[in-house]
Amino acid sequence: MSKLETPMILKYWKKVGGTLIEEFPAVKLSKTTGPRRMDAVIIINGPKKTASWRDVSLKNEDIIVIQAKAHRLGMYLMGQTLFSDQLMKRFKPASIRSVALCNKDDSVLRPLLERYKGMEVVVMGNNRKRRQDRRTG
Repeated sequence: MSKLETPMILKYWKKVGGTLIEEFPAVKLSKTTGPRRMDAVIIINGPKKTASWRDVSLKNEDIIVIQAKAHRLGMYLMGQTLFSDQLMKRFKPASIRSVALCNKDDSVLRPLLERYKGMEVVVMGNNRKRRQDRRTG
């Protein structure tokens, strides 16, 4: 995961609580598939801690699956968010909320994603420090 996306995920997790699993392998590499990792999965009613995917079961749990990009909401992030929901159904959770974390909204794209049940866009703001313009300094 990117140095810019990890702080966004941690900030979101601090707000919602639960058990955080980073880099959750939803699909493993095989002869017929490429690997697919979720940026993070949160077990909503789990204890507030981080865990390895090897140490948890998602069966019958309410989960949030997170895809994060440290830029404006775009169609790539929207696709990841939409299909993450579908990929996580194989783990048989009680419910899935799929969240697109980004640092800037898009007023045209957000409603397109959020019309699907369980899809949500969360804007975390810009986490990057702004550089001074050296030409004026």
